[in-house]
Order: sequence, then structure tokens, then C-alpha cells
Amino acid sequence: MTVAEISPVRLAERARTQKIDLFDVRTPAEFTEIHAQNARNLPLDELDLAKVQGMRTAPGEAIYFICRSGSRGKKACEKLLAAGVTDVVNVEGGTLAWEQAGLPVLRGRKAISLERQVRIAAGTLVLLGVALGFVHPLFFG
Repeated sequence: MTVAEISPVRLAERARTQKIDLFDVRTPAEFTEIHAQNARNLPLDELDLAKVQGMRTAPGEAIYFICRSGSRGKKACEKLLAAGVTDVVNVEGGTLAWEQAGLPVLRGRKAISLERQVRIAAGTLVLLGVALGFVHPLFFG
């Protein structure tokens, strides 16, 4: 089964006239940094049918998923489709497209991405190794 998609503009228009369930499946740090005004955070790794059903405010309507660019939202839709839920929709282009369309977003504090944190840690370990390489011969040479 293919995943249905909706543009951010069309979803925002729909949200003006009816209640929607929009779940942002990014990490809490990403969500805090910036998210669509109507979105609630439900990280992809915590996503299950019972949790989604417990958080719904518009039962009987479609469930919309958004992420940064659309790929994790699509995975969330696929996960619920596999669980038997048929009315799930991915937001095309994710939060990036939402913001580019000029739709309302909420901003929090900026967070360092996980990839950047790993690069900083790896660089620090390399620097430490080089420094110890110079110090070691002084003590044992």
C-alpha cells in the first residue's frame, strides 16, 4: 500500500476548518528547535498504535505525520499501515516545506544535532591521542 501525502499548505487550510491530529516524529530536541504550530511530538522510535490512539484529539479523521523532510513521516505512516490503520497521511517535505510555505512554526532553543555531537567527540579523541603521543615519549623516553 502506498503512503498518502498532503502538502503543508493544504493541511494548514484543513486545520483552519477542522480538528487534525498532526504528529511530529522527530526527536524531542529537533521538535523543540522548530515545529509546525499544530504538531505534537511523538518520536518515531516510540511510535505504536496504542500511543497514537491515546494522543488523538480528532478520532475518525486522518492521522498526519511530519518530520524534518518527509522520510521519517513516511516511515511512521508505513508502521501504522502495517498495524492496520488505513487513514494515515505524510506531510510532503516535512517541517522544512512547512516553514518555506510561510506557515506558523514555534521555535525553541537551538540544539546541536547528533551527527555534529559525534563529530565533536571524535575530533576531541583524535586531538587527545595526538597530544598523548607527544607527552608519552617525554615520560618514558
